[in-house]
Amino acid sequence: MSTSSAAGKAKRRIPRLPGYLHVSDIQGLAQLATQGMLGAAGLAETVQGNVYKAVAAWFGPLGEKFVDGKLGGSGIRRAGITGLVYGGVRGATRVAGSVADLLLSRAGSRQGEKTSSRRREAMLAVLNGVLGDHLLKTANPLAIRMSFRHEGHTLPLEKAALAQQLPGATGKVLVLMHGLCMNDLQWRTHGASSSPHPVHDHGLQLAAELGYTPVYLHYNSGLHTSENGLQLDALLEQLLRAWPQPVQELALLTHSMGGLVARSACHYAEQAAHGWRGQLKRLVFLGTPHHGAPLERVGNWVDGVLASSIVTRPFAKIGQIRSAGITDLRHGNVLQAEWQSADRFERAPDARQPLPLPAGVACYAVAASTARDDVPRALLKSAVNRKIVGDGLVPVESALGQHAEPRRCLAFSAENQWVAQGMNHLELLSRPEVGAQLVRWLGDIEGTIRVR
Repeated sequence: MSTSSAAGKAKRRIPRLPGYLHVSDIQGLAQLATQGMLGAAGLAETVQGNVYKAVAAWFGPLGEKFVDGKLGGSGIRRAGITGLVYGGVRGATRVAGSVADLLLSRAGSRQGEKTSSRRREAMLAVLNGVLGDHLLKTANPLAIRMSFRHEGHTLPLEKAALAQQLPGATGKVLVLMHGLCMNDLQWRTHGASSSPHPVHDHGLQLAAELGYTPVYLHYNSGLHTSENGLQLDALLEQLLRAWPQPVQELALLTHSMGGLVARSACHYAEQAAHGWRGQLKRLVFLGTPHHGAPLERVGNWVDGVLASSIVTRPFAKIGQIRSAGITDLRHGNVLQAEWQSADRFERAPDARQPLPLPAGVACYAVAASTARDDVPRALLKSAVNRKIVGDGLVPVESALGQHAEPRRCLAFSAENQWVAQGMNHLELLSRPEVGAQLVRWLGDIEGTIRVR
């Protein structure tokens, strides 16, 4: 085999980066890789240092001479051979990361603006859901900034420009709010070509049948719910001021975490006496974990178990890379006071301040259950099963705002609750049964009159 042909085959074996990524995405991923390498080195050093400490303890004062006993230290002496090795790895990683960041920054400035895609938006949404607070803190270009969008494009919050982008705007404004690790494009789902409903979007259905104009919130779901609530409060005030038609009604349609963000925004709008709050007439929750989600509580329990031993304690840090948005789902936090003075990874009871549903608003709750229609209803209504049987992520009781403590229960009227059986959490976005229920609720003028 010739040298040139061997080189050609080697070149063809080099994996290519996905074409949907932008240069800024690669820059952001490179930053994460650098930080991950530094974190891995730190983890390895801490584990090895804990082993050194355990062994040295057997030798008393003599053993202490061979470990770094400083409070918060890894246990490995920086001046020793092992310490120099870890220091060298960290130094080389930082240099490589800085060079890559510089080169990618220059390449990005030359590339210019590039159209995004559904695959890219999905990738960004997941990264922000898991690491969004870290991305924002480190000024990573992957961090999502909150905005209202239409057809995947950011809406300008200025009257003339908004009128141009939404030429058919009506006085009925519908804001759709996605959940954790999701984005605005995922409200429009694409089914199989053989399906009778290959494409569905609750926003478009409500526009066609009830005359709403849908806009879609896009946000970093890894931030604290209350941080997103404060941002949404300010953004809704700007949106309604810039709306090209006199606003007759504002309605919010939320999925999962989006419902917590909406409740938070309502609270802060009332504190600031913002005008949009008085125009809010309807608020719909699809699978919102009003009282938390079991998976995050399990994750918190695992953190505690790992942290209980000196050997496994460093591994607890791996689980603690999850975002503030995720840890807020443990109990369903919506206010700043619920996390500002606490360690969000510490095992603690539910200490939330009870927050009722916004007054003067017709509020609706949809819970889903993966249990089929043929499961006896008596079984589904039992206390145990309402806590366990849910949509795969959110229990029925949590989605309906029900709680063992009466002061924490959310006062959804009986006619404004619906349990969708044989459905999972994500299917709430696409099933025609859900769309039909939304049309019934939002088309009920009598319902808003009763609330007023």
